[in-house]
Amino acid sequence: MMTVEEVIDKLKENANSKSLEGMSHFGIEVSQRLGVSIPNLRKLAKEIGKDHKLALDLWKTGISEARILASMLGEPEKLTEKQMEDWVKDFNSWDICDQTCMNLFEKSPIVLKKIHDWSKRDEEFVKRTAYALIACLVWHDKKMPDEDIMKFFPLIKNGADDNRNFVRKAVNWALRNIGKRNLNLNKEAIKLAKEIKGTSNNSFLSRNKYNE
Repeated sequence: MMTVEEVIDKLKENANSKSLEGMSHFGIEVSQRLGVSIPNLRKLAKEIGKDHKLALDLWKTGISEARILASMLGEPEKLTEKQMEDWVKDFNSWDICDQTCMNLFEKSPIVLKKIHDWSKRDEEFVKRTAYALIACLVWHDKKMPDEDIMKFFPLIKNGADDNRNFVRKAVNWALRNIGKRNLNLNKEAIKLAKEIKGTSNNSFLSRNKYNE
C-alpha cells in the first residue's frame, strides 16, 4: 500500500507546470495544482487500486490532483453522507467537482437525495454538483427509466435561473445529456429547453469555452 507521501511524489514526477496556464484558460482553478493530466491520474489510480483510507488522506492535502485521484480510489460502499458533505464544501474548481461526481458520488445509494439537497443550496460548486450528478447518472445508468429521469426536469427548470457560469453550464450539461439519451427524452428535453429559453434565461443554451 502506498503512503500519502509516496503518492504525492508520484504526482510530482508526472507534473507539468507548463500546462497550468492552459488549464486556467478553461476556468480551472490552478492555485493548488501540480499540472498532472487525467490520463496519468487514471494510470496511477489503476496502479494503486481502491483504497478508501488513502483517498480520505489524499483529500486532506488540498492538492487538486490528489483530490481527483482520491475520487478514483474511493470505495462507494464506504462513502458516507458526512464525507460527501465534507468533500462538496471543498470543491473550488469544476473539474474536481465533475470528476468526483463521475468517479465516486454517482455510485452512492443516496445520490438522489444529495441531488435534491444540493440543488437547493446557494454555494456555487455545491449547486453545480447536483446538476453534474444528474448529467453523470443519465450518461452512465443505462437502466434508469425515462419517467425517473423526467423527475429531474423541475430541478433543471429551477436551476436555469442561476446565472453563475459554473451552475448554468452544469444545468445545461444535465439537460443536454438527457436529450441525448433517446428520442422520447430528446423531445421532452427540447420542449423544456424552449420553455426555459422563452421564460427566464435566454443564454441558457449558449456554449462557451467552459462547456464540458
